[in-house]
Amino acid sequence: MPEALVITPVKDSLETTKKTIQSVNASEGNFLHVVFNDFSLEETRQYLENSKTVYGFELVNLEDMTSNPSPNYKLVLQLAQKKALELKASLIIIESDVIVKKDTIVNLLEISRTVNLPGMVGAITVGADGMYNFPYNYVKKKSAEILETRHSLSFCCTLLTNEFLNRFDFKELSSKKDWFDIYISRRSKKLGFKNYLAKNNEVLHLPHSSRPWKQLKYTNPLKYYIYKYLKNRDRI
Repeated sequence: MPEALVITPVKDSLETTKKTIQSVNASEGNFLHVVFNDFSLEETRQYLENSKTVYGFELVNLEDMTSNPSPNYKLVLQLAQKKALELKASLIIIESDVIVKKDTIVNLLEISRTVNLPGMVGAITVGADGMYNFPYNYVKKKSAEILETRHSLSFCCTLLTNEFLNRFDFKELSSKKDWFDIYISRRSKKLGFKNYLAKNNEVLHLPHSSRPWKQLKYTNPLKYYIYKYLKNRDRI
């Protein structure tokens, strides 16, 4: 049985998706990798279909399961939780704009075994320059610490322990939201678990590659908030 279920939600961003899948495939550890294709364009879907055997991942095409338009993160999390509980495994989310190192997965698992009462363990994200970047650019000091954090953990590259998954049913997640990392981080702490940010476990993050309109938050905030509120997008 695998120690971890690794999932990658995919919404186009084909070039980063390729790099993410290849980096997970090259990773050490005993894990099962499942890719969730969330209504990507045909080019991306065809790549995933052609690559699942080459890179050894299972592929779930959400358009075969639901007519709800992307993003379908709630459904992805519910399906992943069910499978992780069946496997008695931790859940590791590695998003399609993240490139992991060979030892990222085994390091997350090792940390979850050694820290106190872990609910979630997040790998810290860096840019091409090696400096901490979104969503952890608030962390100013570079180090190799493993920090218990009061901040919410992003799902860029994050482990959720099997113990936590057994305590919180993702069926409770709201249909009025698109993203759940803040809510689930808070639930972890509310249930008595501790959340950790692993500064000794860096991964490369290329933010919002799968949803380029979100870059407007930094380049044209007014236009971003028009998209967000008038088009009911990016509900957190």
